[in-house]
Amino acid sequence: MAALAALTALLLVAPGVVPNTPGRLGSLLEAFLPWLGLAVVPLLTLALLRRSALALVAVVLPMAAWAYAFGGLLLPAADPGPRDLVVVQHNVSDVNADPAGTARTLAAGGADLIALEELVPEALPAYEKELAGAYPFHEVRGTVGIWSRHPLTGTRTVDIKPEAIAEPWSRGLRTVARTPHGEVAVYVAHLPSFRLGAGGLGTARRDESARLLGRALDAEATGPVIVLGDLNATVDDRGIAPVTARLDVPERGFAFSFPASFPLARIDQVMAREATVGRIRTLPATGSDHLPVTARVTLD
Repeated sequence: MAALAALTALLLVAPGVVPNTPGRLGSLLEAFLPWLGLAVVPLLTLALLRRSALALVAVVLPMAAWAYAFGGLLLPAADPGPRDLVVVQHNVSDVNADPAGTARTLAAGGADLIALEELVPEALPAYEKELAGAYPFHEVRGTVGIWSRHPLTGTRTVDIKPEAIAEPWSRGLRTVARTPHGEVAVYVAHLPSFRLGAGGLGTARRDESARLLGRALDAEATGPVIVLGDLNATVDDRGIAPVTARLDVPERGFAFSFPASFPLARIDQVMAREATVGRIRTLPATGSDHLPVTARVTLD
């Protein structure tokens, strides 16, 4: 039991020790890493039942490791500042039966920017109609879009399409929001989903798309930068390191966003460069299988 406790602590603070081959086991662990802390419960129970002093002391290790890795996310958020932007990120689902209601839920948060993925042509008019009053500026490229209280300029498609996808596929855009605090480059992206099968976790297309997005961020000359999107990965997943290595992630909050019926992981992300992402939290459920997330971004 002491050895298991020590191993759990090691995995919490250094999940990279688990190789990604075969089967992308490392990415699978990182996708649900905060939940590994629950291993403390059976370990502590067994230590008490066996009255093992060594095991009881060893259980402190994973508890301390979890606090080190994730305890900061539970701390209070900083007070709002004068250079803050409130953003919302939501995969609205291409089978959402209530796009109008979804749009109203998102607008109720009073955000400056709203990024949406899985926008299908038949639902787009509903989002445009419901969001037009509070968000007079919007851009859509393929199945991703952004609505803004501030003017948008220089909008273009960002090519994050994996080479193996032959059919039409457009899931990335870049624009510049002219905010009262200056120009901000905003990216909206929807990386390919992964599948868990007999061969393990299938993330090759997602990881390739993340590399393409990382290259686009490298070439971005405008600062600050905000990235919003369904990245189909948690911030701990090494598969999207080409993105997370270039950006700051939320400092507070877990905001598990998927699946909406029983959220286990946050794969809907808000990240930034030359800006600080404060507390991230979820919004009420919509007709999607994802929960919306919102965060306050403070420009440097």
